[in-house]
Amino acid sequence: MKIVKFSIHRPVSVFMFTVAAVIFGFISYSRLNLNLLPKISYPTLTVKTEYPGTAPSEIENIISKPIEEACGVVDNVMRISSVSRAELSEVTIEFAWHTNMDFATLKVREKLDLLRFPTAATKPVILRYDPNQDPVMKLGLTGDMDLARIRYVAEKEVKQALESIEGVAACSISGGLEDEIHIDIDERKLSLLNIPITTVSTRLAQENVDLSAGILKQKDTQFLVRTVNQFRDVEEIKGIIVEKRGDVQITLGSIAEVFRGYKERKVISRIDGRECIEAAIYRAADANTVTVVEEVTKRLETVRRNILEPRGMDFLLITNQSKFIKSTIDEVKSTAVIGGFLAVLVLLYFLKNVRSTIIIGTAIPVSVVITFFLMFSSDISLNIISLGGLALGIGMLVDNSIVVLEAIQRYSDSGLAPAEAAYKGTTEVAGAVTASTLTTVAVFFPIVFVEGIAGQLFKDMALTVTFSLLASLAVSLTVVPMLAGAMRRQGSRELLTPVLHAVFRPVDKVYERVFGAYKKFQDVSFKKRRIIFIVVLAVFLISLGLTRFMGQELIPTISQGEFIVNVEFPPGTSLSENAMVVAEIREVLGRNPEVESVYELIGKGSRGGVSFQEEMENLSEFTIRLKPGILGKAEDVIMDRVREQLEAFPTAQIKVYKPRLFSFKAPLEVVVSGLELDTIKEISDELLRRMKTIPGLIDLKSSMEEGYPEVQIVFDRDVLASQGMTINQVGSQLRNKIEGEVATRFIESDREVDIRVRVAEDYRDRVEEIGRITVRNGLGAIVPLKSLAAIEIQEGPAEIRRILQQKAAVISGNLSGTSLSKAGEKVMAEAAQIPMSPDYDVSMAGQSQEQDVAFTSMVFAIVLAVFLVYLVMASEFESFVKPLIIMFTIPLAIIGVVIVGFPAGMSINVLVLIGVIILAGVIVNNAIVLVDYIGQLQAQGQPKREAIQNAAQVRWRPILMTTITTVLGLLPMALSLEEGFEIRIPLALTLIGGLTFGTFLTLVLIPLIYDKIVPETGAGPAGGNRLMGLLQKAKAALSPAKRAKPKAEEAA
Repeated sequence: MKIVKFSIHRPVSVFMFTVAAVIFGFISYSRLNLNLLPKISYPTLTVKTEYPGTAPSEIENIISKPIEEACGVVDNVMRISSVSRAELSEVTIEFAWHTNMDFATLKVREKLDLLRFPTAATKPVILRYDPNQDPVMKLGLTGDMDLARIRYVAEKEVKQALESIEGVAACSISGGLEDEIHIDIDERKLSLLNIPITTVSTRLAQENVDLSAGILKQKDTQFLVRTVNQFRDVEEIKGIIVEKRGDVQITLGSIAEVFRGYKERKVISRIDGRECIEAAIYRAADANTVTVVEEVTKRLETVRRNILEPRGMDFLLITNQSKFIKSTIDEVKSTAVIGGFLAVLVLLYFLKNVRSTIIIGTAIPVSVVITFFLMFSSDISLNIISLGGLALGIGMLVDNSIVVLEAIQRYSDSGLAPAEAAYKGTTEVAGAVTASTLTTVAVFFPIVFVEGIAGQLFKDMALTVTFSLLASLAVSLTVVPMLAGAMRRQGSRELLTPVLHAVFRPVDKVYERVFGAYKKFQDVSFKKRRIIFIVVLAVFLISLGLTRFMGQELIPTISQGEFIVNVEFPPGTSLSENAMVVAEIREVLGRNPEVESVYELIGKGSRGGVSFQEEMENLSEFTIRLKPGILGKAEDVIMDRVREQLEAFPTAQIKVYKPRLFSFKAPLEVVVSGLELDTIKEISDELLRRMKTIPGLIDLKSSMEEGYPEVQIVFDRDVLASQGMTINQVGSQLRNKIEGEVATRFIESDREVDIRVRVAEDYRDRVEEIGRITVRNGLGAIVPLKSLAAIEIQEGPAEIRRILQQKAAVISGNLSGTSLSKAGEKVMAEAAQIPMSPDYDVSMAGQSQEQDVAFTSMVFAIVLAVFLVYLVMASEFESFVKPLIIMFTIPLAIIGVVIVGFPAGMSINVLVLIGVIILAGVIVNNAIVLVDYIGQLQAQGQPKREAIQNAAQVRWRPILMTTITTVLGLLPMALSLEEGFEIRIPLALTLIGGLTFGTFLTLVLIPLIYDKIVPETGAGPAGGNRLMGLLQKAKAALSPAKRAKPKAEEAA
């Protein structure tokens, strides 16, 4: 091969090219974005529309239904659901996973623009869930000043200072108090004077204007003519003339109280009990999270010194995403380095040659650095998934170099010059190592068919492993022969070899005993073949049976050293009552010694635990940050204790859960759908009662559990007709008086302050006062509301849900000590016992739905990967039968996955299935080498059984060598319990278990299967397939007998 000849005869050029590749790799590494997760694009849009002062039933009919109908015809829509609550509509549109979401967003916006909603309703906002766009940092601003002043400083100075940092997309300010000018109308005076409240709003808007009148030219000077009439202070607003009755001027101050106040509070934020203003910092889409946070931290010191401290203010850290990212990424790096060191140590033991170990060990760092360049070119960030894939491949990076170097060693021992030995050895196995690498890489092709979150995660890992393996192939064909030719002098001796033999002598004794036991077992195995087949088959069937007890989940929840406590009070609970109880809960939480800080949001939270945060007066949410080092089981124990402590607050529905990175849906969601809300409520209430008896289900809540208190105004249509009025006219007047209207804005310095007009609080703070509010009839006369309608206090639904345009109830919850699949089976078993008509249905939703999509596509990908492996092997062997023999190693590997995973309490999840796909491409390599060498020996005239025994003994050492390097490379990942271990351990255990037991059973079972299936006259691959011949020669080089007797081995 020209590339090999070039590498050997132009070592300086190869060295410089390698140095250049390494430099580019390091440059790429320094510029790779460091993020927690890969780019995850959920095919989901949420349309959020607010309509103040409106009940859920009106929201459903006026807002939600029209949006559902309009957006249901957009291409690739799979499912539409809506939640209609008081003043708020949320319509969730789920698309097929292959959908271009930018294009889908435009289509949905086009449909929404065609709809016409009441003027009081806000314009629909389209939200997209992206876990990478959560705030990278949250700060709590505190101080001795009043909260309005702190918020003003935060918005006008802190926000600007932070948003000017490169990489910061936005700094969102929330909490505290916002200024507002209140015009509180005296309803009695307004009625006596017969002035519509809309007149007040109109006059304010008309008077608060600055207008341009054009340009006046006087000789050589031009003047800009404009009116300057915007309000300058509150006193000026009081003097506005609302109406003139003859000579009497009715001023605003005479019929209303005008004063400066604050907007009605929606959210209260506190950190460790002290009220604060929240500043949430978001990074730009292409920015490095860690770099952004570092720059923000530097700028904050300047902000503290120049802006905050002079005003008696300070900030406290609420969350810092970069801290978890750095610790997680550093842990992955350290496990990869330790794994690489262990792999090199194994090489040193088997080779007992420092030079050879250095040459092969070079493949790991060089391949990894080159991989960084390929990652940068493919826009893959450094995250827990991509680095996890890199760590997985550490032990496999040396395989190609082992084969190449052993071939070179064989020719060198036979007396050839170093350069000639390097050339002949490398060219002999070049095709073999290429084929072996492509066999492993082939299993990653089905990634294009994997849907759901699995496909999003698998892509980065698959590409990273592929890049590293291809880089190792390139290194083995260029750098290794170059180093071998340069470092190996003919007749030179390795001075440390005797020392290494002495150091490893105890291990050698163990190795020789194990190898001797294997040879004895071989003699017995052919006689006991049937028993061995039955035992292995029984173990395989038992392993399959055990998978039912392992449970299934989408992705394990990752411990981040913090957890969320979501509190929901009965609908109608005021913000002040909410804040009082939350203060008591905070005291309870603070008693736990492991808690470092408690951040609370009152009036804002996540219903169902994982959806978008909503502002509702009956919601609150705590973020509990634990002291460093508390993760995993320790964190779970604290959460269970907190659940028990918070049982002392029976009026609140409390959920305790860890932040979820990979899904915005609740772990457990059960949907009850049908025609009538009353019947749906009966079924959901009974199902909820039954679910509360199922162990492992916690934080259960039904969407129809409690109603929302309503003041219902039932109009007498005959009376309205006699007064010349319509329901819409009266409703509009009531809205203006109770909810109020922002008539105009007061310009103060560099900010705008809303001027809100509504009736005084005395007329809207008690239910009985509503009847005294007056409205104007069709004749212009003033009539009290109570003369037109009956006013009743009733309980309406707190929310109305619709799924696939059917009314529905949703029971949501979290899991503790059980898997999603087990929980789902028990829930559906309970639902089957509830009598219901065919018009009603109970189904699983939430993460269960995502899991079904992911698992279905992953199983398909596994089947396709196995087929691709068979395809490659059939082409290599030019045979249909021998690849089938080799394929038996895959179910043997599954036995290992279960044997290791079941005692470890591992569930079957996306990460385990990804590990199985990788196994399919790796585990067959050992069997390929074994089966092909048996065929080669048969072709040379050895009897079948003798060929099987000889091949198994010759291949014993190289098979162990490659397996142990890979397993030890993975071992640090399996043993580490630091940040992010929930992602690493399932992958590592899957591969360790599959490779360990799969390799052992390969050496035991594959010879017996070959003996049973292949006839005595069976030769090597039909047509003497050259590629497999190369593979055989390369792997044969790993035999100690081969090196000791090169001529005899060559003859064999």
